[in-house]
Amino acid sequence: MRLKYLVVTSACLALMLTACTKEQSVEATQPDANSATEQSQILRIAAAANLSDVLPEIIEGYKADRNLPNQEIEVTFASSGKLYSQIISGAPYDIFLSANQTFPAQLVDEMFKGDTSHIPFTYTQGQLSIYSATKPVSALNQTPLTEFLQGDDKTKITIANPELAPYGESAKVYLQDQNLYDSLTTQKRIIQAENIGQAFQYAHTGSVDYGFVAHSQVTAIKATPEQFYILPPASYPAILQDGVLVTDVAAAADFTDYLRSPAGQAYFSKAGYLAVK
Repeated sequence: MRLKYLVVTSACLALMLTACTKEQSVEATQPDANSATEQSQILRIAAAANLSDVLPEIIEGYKADRNLPNQEIEVTFASSGKLYSQIISGAPYDIFLSANQTFPAQLVDEMFKGDTSHIPFTYTQGQLSIYSATKPVSALNQTPLTEFLQGDDKTKITIANPELAPYGESAKVYLQDQNLYDSLTTQKRIIQAENIGQAFQYAHTGSVDYGFVAHSQVTAIKATPEQFYILPPASYPAILQDGVLVTDVAAAADFTDYLRSPAGQAYFSKAGYLAVK
């Protein structure tokens, strides 16, 4: 039994894409039975960074419930935008689990237009929290964020890259609606992280005062009530997370069915996500 979890950074992305392109070229010109066998044995998943806490548990549950102890599953965690770019460039994934609905829809339009076997599906809904490892946040229950931040003009806040990370996009919209985004940006008080995983690390290590993070990350570390504030779901664009089958591998379809089953949804609910029907 082997599980691999990879985190992709911008430093290794170019090398990864080059390697993937070369691999695809070789397979296209020299079909190999052993390669086909390995592909059927290893399930490769491209997963949004916010899933790094819950997806390993779901995989273990899936293997136990399906009695598949020898099923090899390899997961790459990164921002949804980067994973989308990798797949378009030929990276050999079987499943794409995004943190939004946009990238799976774009992928289908780019690669599978008209193919009804590759239709995006919603597998969970994320929640956005403000988290701090160094300052109490619970006061936000009674105090608007604009007033909360007025006392210290040096406060640093991190959000994930809005262009690549859906949680970062929702955080940006929330700050814009509070009339804070432009002023905080001008004052250079917003520290942009590469993805939601890095945003959480910035906040968790105290590199910044506050971080707009996935509530699942706060749940995973069992943060105290003073350390986080769950933003009202109506205060930012809903973070509906979609997935899509990239290949026709039977194990991939079976795994995505499990994600949406009551057993799979129970893992998401426990991890701080909102259940989907």
